[in-house]
Amino acid sequence: MATDILFERACKTFQNQYQQKPNVAGCAPGRVNLIGEHTDYNDGFVFPMALQDTTVVVGRLSENNKCRITTTAERADPPYNIEFLPHSQEKPLQPGKPSWANYVKGVIANYPCFVPPFDAVIASSVPLGGGLSSSASLEVAFFTFLQQLVPTPVAIDDKTKALACQKAEHQYANMPCGIMDQFISVMGKENKALLIDCRSLETRLVAMNDPNVVVLITNTNVHHELTGSEYPSRRRQCEESAKLLGKKSLRDVTTQELEEARSKFTDEEMYRRARHVVSEIIRCEKAATALENNDYETFGKLMVQSHESLRDDFEVSCSELDTVVRLAMEVDGVFGSRMTGGGFGGCSVSLVKKEAVDKAINHIKAGYSKATCFTTSAGDGARPLIISNQ
Repeated sequence: MATDILFERACKTFQNQYQQKPNVAGCAPGRVNLIGEHTDYNDGFVFPMALQDTTVVVGRLSENNKCRITTTAERADPPYNIEFLPHSQEKPLQPGKPSWANYVKGVIANYPCFVPPFDAVIASSVPLGGGLSSSASLEVAFFTFLQQLVPTPVAIDDKTKALACQKAEHQYANMPCGIMDQFISVMGKENKALLIDCRSLETRLVAMNDPNVVVLITNTNVHHELTGSEYPSRRRQCEESAKLLGKKSLRDVTTQELEEARSKFTDEEMYRRARHVVSEIIRCEKAATALENNDYETFGKLMVQSHESLRDDFEVSCSELDTVVRLAMEVDGVFGSRMTGGGFGGCSVSLVKKEAVDKAINHIKAGYSKATCFTTSAGDGARPLIISNQ
């Protein structure tokens, strides 16, 4: 859904809910990670692009003594209206139910200024639990909204903003995520993918403006929930592997070093986790170079290798994701396909010749009837939205 339509709906909901017009607004996109999965918290490389789908937050300061927020996001857990007293050191906000509110509370708690009472409405076209980073989209959109609502005395740079949103997710959603999702939601650029070095936080924009090549996203509509045990356990296994190898992180491990140290691993599963990360970091850099050179064949092969590694070594795929990736690769004109996001459901991403898109979508839906498919181009990152006074 286009951001302007989402924005209009959010404004109408606000008027109906709070009997007045909002006067400030912000939005931030979801993302699709083209390659580089489970590498961000290992100091590696990731290669996402921002989506056209966004989360929009509209609102205004309130004379009430509470912060009141309404969400219209599909699949958000109820209740859809919440209220709480402003965050303070004496009475800090606490996480709880509904879970969507924890991301908002975390952003408020990590905002560098005191946030007084306000009313707000959240609307989003980023699928929840689809592996397209609806959580970071919400965090960054809400931070952007707060920047309009309560401007800071000193301007906040993009890195600081992304890190504050990441901290919000760590503290309030109990999700030890890496930095990728918040970074791309803040820094995305239209028709560009972003190679992020998750150690140095340096970035490199890579053009994605070939009209003959399309990014196709396939949602399995299997809802994933990463705040359970699987994600933290994978992260712990990576940290333990690096420690076993005497390295700060798996970013510092070469393929040769890993193979030579294989006998040190008493746990074969932990070795395979490390093998995925070490190989995925290499694939990610190669993929960015391939895309810069319009070498879509190489890029596609790297995508497939990534999926196989995520399926077999990191074990975060599922039968539905494997099915839609297999179906995509059966179509002539599909360069490559892989699961994207944390795994255990959600979406796949495919790089496809434009002329083959319809055929690919039809083939995927014929083989997996629950699939929802859409094409996308790289969108812009977080930005304020202007509300007219009329």
